[in-house]
This record gives sequence, structure tokens and C-alpha cells, in this order.
Amino acid sequence: MNMVSLVSELLEDVDSVRLVAGKNTSSEHKANLGQFMTPSSTASFMASLFSKSSAGKCRLVDAGAGVGSLSAAFLDRWACGEFSFSDVNVTAYEFDPIMRDYLKETLGAFAVKSDVKFEVVEGDFIEHAVLSLKGQKPKTFTHAILNPPYKKIGTDSRHRLILRKVGIETVNLYSAFTALVLMMMEPRGQIVAIIPRSFCNGPYYKPFREIVLRESSILHIHLFASRNKAFKDDKVLQENVIIYLERGGKQGPVTVSTSSDNTFGDYEAIPVEFERIVQSDSDEKFIHIPTPAHDISDDYTANFRSSLKDIEVEVSTGPVVDFRMREFTHQEPVPGSVPLLYSSHFTGEGIEWPRTGSKKPNSIMNEPATRKWLYPNGFYTVVRRFSSKEEKRRITASVCDPKAFSSEFLGFENHLNVFHSKKRGLPENVARGLAVFLNSTMVDEHFRSFNGHTQVNATDLKLMKYPDTQYLIALGKWAKRQTILTQEAIDNRLLSKL
Repeated sequence: MNMVSLVSELLEDVDSVRLVAGKNTSSEHKANLGQFMTPSSTASFMASLFSKSSAGKCRLVDAGAGVGSLSAAFLDRWACGEFSFSDVNVTAYEFDPIMRDYLKETLGAFAVKSDVKFEVVEGDFIEHAVLSLKGQKPKTFTHAILNPPYKKIGTDSRHRLILRKVGIETVNLYSAFTALVLMMMEPRGQIVAIIPRSFCNGPYYKPFREIVLRESSILHIHLFASRNKAFKDDKVLQENVIIYLERGGKQGPVTVSTSSDNTFGDYEAIPVEFERIVQSDSDEKFIHIPTPAHDISDDYTANFRSSLKDIEVEVSTGPVVDFRMREFTHQEPVPGSVPLLYSSHFTGEGIEWPRTGSKKPNSIMNEPATRKWLYPNGFYTVVRRFSSKEEKRRITASVCDPKAFSSEFLGFENHLNVFHSKKRGLPENVARGLAVFLNSTMVDEHFRSFNGHTQVNATDLKLMKYPDTQYLIALGKWAKRQTILTQEAIDNRLLSKL
């Protein structure tokens, strides 16, 4: 049996070890470490993304290596003759002593069958990496393959303070690991990582996005269409991407691919101009991922160019946090109270208020202690902040019609985003036009291209582009004439104007 066959058999053995290790490790232990192990199919796909480097020697880093699935997939490709390296040195970091034992066995087996040198580093990768980067001769690598841990980092935690020593400000271990590895790469060094999609938008990950875009070029992004299939053995409900970066490379078009799951049976890929991935006029540097299955044409960005400021509209998170104002809320309307509106009060085209039998209060007292949290009665466009993963649309917008209430003021609960004009109502046709626009499939697909979770934040809505005021007014007038607003009618109306 030749070396290629022997090494490929080792790769199958590693996946069996992964499954055994996963079953023998408690969910609590995994959660404490943010630990999710990579299936062999995903590991092999990740290894396949590396280009055939001309480097004579390879120094591979695997940070958070687990049982060694990713290193094994890389070494398997090398053994098959797809890299021209004369030799490979693997540095694998693993904090968990249980996983470290498996890891040493994995790399040891490859070292016996092929000319691989390896080092398994114990302890905290963040501490090791920062110490190296601050040292006289920082440790550098030509290649990196990683599935970093997924766990939040507290604002005043030890990790947060250590990371600041090398200019990294981030909120999760996965982005910390990826940023550190990027800083440890040699020029033109290649990185392939599987990480949550949450870094693509939002203010908390902006510093991380800036590091990625400043220090590297993005060559490939792969998105799993199903939220629960990338790490199905660990029952992870997280939208993940595989991202392929080159340290200091010249940015060009990005290959964007998708598959339903980690079998890659329905794999599709398209080349996408970088301007569609990161728009040059975006201060927030959101990373959009237009997919082959729902390839967004340039119609959205070409036709909708207005900011909310341009159309004199603002959007804010609903100001009433109910658990902080329990003493002022009531299950039913009472004298001196005004409507307190939740997402459940908005049903399709109508408003159901008060909502009988609801566990949520229907009213809040209108008095000096609550007045600053209330808006004058008027037309508002509201968008739910949270949607379930089963819903067809991520954005669901409704119109708050003042005729539904006899009150002078309204309370909007914190799980709503509210479009307003200086905390007052909008012109009716603008409010209705905004709701139609936001409920379109085109907007939903655009939003999904940069938002990978079920939360719709006011910040995301602020940074989107919108039609101009006259278009919204026309759309609002059209909406008023419709007996029923179907999805097909909304989409056709928008398309007819492009």
C-alpha cells in the first residue's frame, strides 16, 4: 500500500476519533470551552481551498486544533501530491488536555507515515500568540487552518486586556483567534477558517472586520444554507461561513459558494466583484455575501441610494423595556394609561390592540415618570427585532395607524424597531411606502447578504439604502388602494419601477 492510501486511511480514522471524543465529552464541557469539532467532510473542503503554494517549506498553524481533523485534512492533501512543499511543520495549539491526547495521536500517526514534524502546544493560545507577537522574533507561519472556539469575551476579562496589547479589540474567542493568526502569518500566507457569520455586520465586530480588510484579501467565502448542518453532530444552531484569506494579498473578485450542508452535494459557486462584498462608501465595512441561489442583481444598489437622513426619517429601538417599568404597566387599559405595543399586536396588515389573553401588558401609564419613553400618536413603520429561523422573511414591517387608538401617546416596546421623524409620526404615505419596501423579497435578500442571524438591529436598518421620498409616497398611495397586499404584488410593484 502506498503512502497516499495509508494517509487517506488515517484521515478516516481521525473522523472516527472525533465522533468518539465528541460523545465522551459533556455538553457543559464543550460550552465552557466554546468547543465544536470539525467533521472530516468540512475539513477536507477547507483544505481543498488552499492554492498550490510555491513555498519550499510549509509552516502550518492549527489554533484550537481539537483532535486534529483540520491538520489531518491538510496533511492528506499534501500526501496526495497537491502541494510542492519539501516538508511540513505543524504547530497545533490545544487548551483541553482531553483533546490534546487525541491530537498527539493524530499528528504522531501522520509523522510515522510521512515526513511531518509537529509540535503540540499546551495552554492558552491567546496568551502564547500575544507573547510571541510582542517578542523579539515573533513566530510566523505560511499556512493556517482553524476552527476556533466560539465563546464571548467579557469587556473586562483577562483575554480582552491581553488582546489590547497587540491592538485587537473584539468580543468573541473566534474573532480573537482569527485576528491573532492573521497577524502571525508571513506575507502572502494563506488562512482558511470556519467561523460564525455574525462578524459580517454589527458594531461589535467592526474592529475585527477592519483588521481582516486591512491585513488581508478575501479570496473565497463559503456559506452553509442550513443553520444546523455545519456542526450537526454537536447540534450547533449557528450560521457558519468558511473564509479563505491571504495576508497582504491584492484584493480582487471573491469566489462565493454555498451548500445546504457539509456533504457539499449541491455545491454552487460564483465570482463576485469585491465592491458587492464590501461597499466602498460603507463606514461600518459590512461584509455582504450574495449567494448563487439568491444572487442579488445590481438593481438594489443601483436604484436605492438614499440614506434615512436623505429622506428625513430615523429608526430607533423601541424605548420601553417592560421589565424595568413593571410598576407602570397594566394587562388591560386603565384610566390614565396609553397603548403599549409589542410585535404581537401587529398582525399582517392590521393591529390587534388590546390583545386579550396575552401574557404581555397592553398599556403603560402616561405620567411624568414615563413620558420621555412615549411617542405622540401618529403613523409609524415598525419592524420586529427578532424573527424565527423558520420564517420566510427576515424583515417583517407593519404600519402603526393612529386611527387604531384614541390615545394621545403610544409606547413601543424594546423588541420593535420604530421608524419615526424626530420621535414623532411620519407622513402616512411615507410610513406605508416604507413598510411595503421593507417587506419586499429584494430587501430581504439584500439584508440576508450581510446579516447572518435572526436579529434585526436598528443599526443594520440605519445603514441600508432606501428609495427617495417621492418613490415612498407613490408606493404608499399604491398600498392604500390594494385590498390585499400579497408578497407577489409587493415584489412585482418594486420590480416594475426598476
